[in-house]
Amino acid sequence: MGKRSNFKRLKHDAYDTPIEAVEPLIPHLPTQYRFRYWEPCAGKGALVDALSDLTLSARCVFQSDIAPRHSDVDEYDALSVSVGEVIDHDFIITNPPWTREILHPMIACFSGVRPTWLLFDADWMHTKQAEPYLKWCVKIVSVGRVKWIPDSPYTGKDNCAWYLFDQNHAGATEYVGWSR
Repeated sequence: MGKRSNFKRLKHDAYDTPIEAVEPLIPHLPTQYRFRYWEPCAGKGALVDALSDLTLSARCVFQSDIAPRHSDVDEYDALSVSVGEVIDHDFIITNPPWTREILHPMIACFSGVRPTWLLFDADWMHTKQAEPYLKWCVKIVSVGRVKWIPDSPYTGKDNCAWYLFDQNHAGATEYVGWSR
């Protein structure tokens, strides 16, 4: 059971990010300063909560969603952000919808604004559709399978990875495996 399975999908791909999916990202975030980030697909804030639990160096300055599910999350269409917009942050960090018609515009939009960490299926990097975006990919951090539905005995069908995109990137992409 996963985000791309035969099971009925949750509206707006509202799969809350479990802390286990965030743990592999932590060693790749800055520790020498308290960095600020925007979470544009926050839902009910699970990713923000996980980052708060796992690191003291992260500070969420704005959490938003097209359909917020918590009072701390502002309603905002993330694809309306522009490079000149004032959101005081160093990174964008989110678990976006995996629907390619939404994901690909998010990669293009966000990576032009700030360095962007996105959590989605690991197999994407091996597809032809990934080709236009891989030039902006700085790093890929393997996560493995994620249990998206807390009360389910099953993990998702797809392996996942964190992708760091930045349109100012030039050079090879670093790949980092993960072991628990």
